[in-house]
Amino acid sequence: MSAEKTAITPTRAQDFPEWYQQVIKAADLAENSETRGCMVIKPWGYGIWELIQQQLDRRFKATGHQNAYFPLLIPLAYLEKEAEHAEGFATECAVVTHHRLEAVKDPVTGKTKLIPTGELAEPFVIRPTSETIIGAAFARWIESYRDLPLLINQWANVMRWEMRPRLFLRTAEFLWQEGHTAHETREEAVVETRMIHRLYEKFLRDHLAIPVIAGEKTENERFPGAAMTLTVEAMVQDTKAIQAGTSHYLAQNFSKAQNISFTGRDGQVQHVHTTSWGVSTRLIGTLIMAHSDDDGLILPPRVATHQIVILPITPKDDSKAAVLDACQALAETLRHQTYCDEPLRVHVDTRDLGGGVKKWEWIKKGVPSRIEIGPRDIETRKICVQRRDHPVADKNFPTKDDFIRRAHEVLDEVHQTLLARATRFRDANIIPCTELATFHAHWAQEKLGWLFTPWAGSREQEEELSKQHKITIRCLPVPGASLPQGLAEATGDKCFLTGETTATRVLWGRSY
Repeated sequence: MSAEKTAITPTRAQDFPEWYQQVIKAADLAENSETRGCMVIKPWGYGIWELIQQQLDRRFKATGHQNAYFPLLIPLAYLEKEAEHAEGFATECAVVTHHRLEAVKDPVTGKTKLIPTGELAEPFVIRPTSETIIGAAFARWIESYRDLPLLINQWANVMRWEMRPRLFLRTAEFLWQEGHTAHETREEAVVETRMIHRLYEKFLRDHLAIPVIAGEKTENERFPGAAMTLTVEAMVQDTKAIQAGTSHYLAQNFSKAQNISFTGRDGQVQHVHTTSWGVSTRLIGTLIMAHSDDDGLILPPRVATHQIVILPITPKDDSKAAVLDACQALAETLRHQTYCDEPLRVHVDTRDLGGGVKKWEWIKKGVPSRIEIGPRDIETRKICVQRRDHPVADKNFPTKDDFIRRAHEVLDEVHQTLLARATRFRDANIIPCTELATFHAHWAQEKLGWLFTPWAGSREQEEELSKQHKITIRCLPVPGASLPQGLAEATGDKCFLTGETTATRVLWGRSY
């Protein structure tokens, strides 16, 4: 396709939100369901989630965590025990109040309707998150310091009644993992919180090729009931921020409300220190917005269901069998190669469709590498290789044996290209700001980036600026966060709002 004609319309530049929806449609990832605010995740989209789940799950288990499962329905009384937590989710809760349906015939229309009856003695909330129900289990399971630490993870669905849904980014029901741990001391719980925070940062970089800023949320932006919330913030191609994962130190707030106590080493009864942390199917929306182009989805190799797709080119019937055999043989050989310690995921597309149709389907689905093999390629022992991180017209013609030797290197090059591209874009759109007038003028522009500023303002001043410009402080970057080189030095040490000397730096941005 020419530069003027793209597979996805509108383009990113023309209408980014609609472009995002069209990428999802073209890649056949998901669709809106009959249930308002909820989505159907289709096989190509769910395959991405399965790979994210499998790869994260291995990391969790390697750090000593175990999987468990807890009820979908939470007694309302459990939420009422932790007032700040309950208030934080109150407007998003879906509530179950009845346990039976009765068929009633409408006297006018004659149609049968189902009427809820059998009101519950106590309503249940469909879990928006599981701190309270898991805390009740922890209270039963923990008696002594010998039972600690307790390291639990749950893969589940949750529901938060979303009024403005957007596939993957904000839906009423979504999939996630939520870790919940209990510890003997504050220090151990904080170490756990920070360890998971680093795990998320590394996972997004090494598996999704997304560079994130690791930081701490302000008091205004913390998880309801938390003493500390750590976040990994991703910038996508319209320069908005996405909170890609969070890790919370809950102190003893939940354990005191739910009496999660233990007998300590000194024989005294005390409350545990708890943490919670999670990522969700929002990661899929993040990688779509971070990497994809005007021809469709671009997938990092580690989360691509098919890392290599082989397309047989069979212009003549008498050569078809030989071409198909050559494609299958190459696929089988490649499957014995590995990338990141896993066998290559190779697919041969043998459908009775035109080569151009199949080619563009896999382009739009974001497959990292495509191979075309025709009768002439069998004779020359060369193959046509195209990479999704390159322009769609680019072709390379290595020998079959050379590609087999380098297949894992090619996939790694795709990952590194995506990561470098996203990093350059992010770094070019994080702007130091030292003056209030500059701060106000920035948010009036059409194309925005993030602002990096010294900050000594109050919680009320933060709220006022956030409301005025529809922005938030995304985070206070932690030591070692991957900020653009020289950014901190460019901001000085005076708060742009108060003029006070401060060592605190914050990132401001608009978000999804």
